[in-house]
Amino acid sequence: MALRDADTQKQVKHMMAFIEQEIMEYYEKKEKQIEQQKEIQMSNLMNQARLKILRARDDLITDLLNEAKQRLSKVVKDTPRYQVLLDGLVLQGLYQLLEHQMIVRCGKQDFPLVKAVVQKAIPMYKIATKNNVDVQIDQESYLPEDIAGGVEIYNGDHKIKVSNTPEMVGWQS
Repeated sequence: MALRDADTQKQVKHMMAFIEQEIMEYYEKKEKQIEQQKEIQMSNLMNQARLKILRARDDLITDLLNEAKQRLSKVVKDTPRYQVLLDGLVLQGLYQLLEHQMIVRCGKQDFPLVKAVVQKAIPMYKIATKNNVDVQIDQESYLPEDIAGGVEIYNGDHKIKVSNTPEMVGWQS
């Protein structure tokens, strides 16, 4: 009988160890699941925070662009300031293209200003580049009226264009 009690005791211990092992594996599996859920939740929270930051940054950029556009519309209405701006935009475009023949396109309302600006820019361009240049102002096609100002400058065959308008340099909202 002692043998049977010892065998029984041994079987009971073996079954207890097996049950304990099963319980430990179950809890370890649950702990891993909980840890994974925590990591997923943390990742989701981080992504939400990133999206919130991106939205705030996008809103700020939109506000800045709108403010820049409003300021630009004030500059366009202030003829002396706008002429100075056009001086720089035209000359910059000529320097960017460095062609012997160029065509300037502007808004219809800006034609008189741009004509004066181009006449002033040609000698400056010639001195700086030591090259002759033929600059025409496009009188057949104008910039759209919804563009706040500026110019587009093309090479002679219209294959290369420099857009020096607020909308084309990223000021558009």
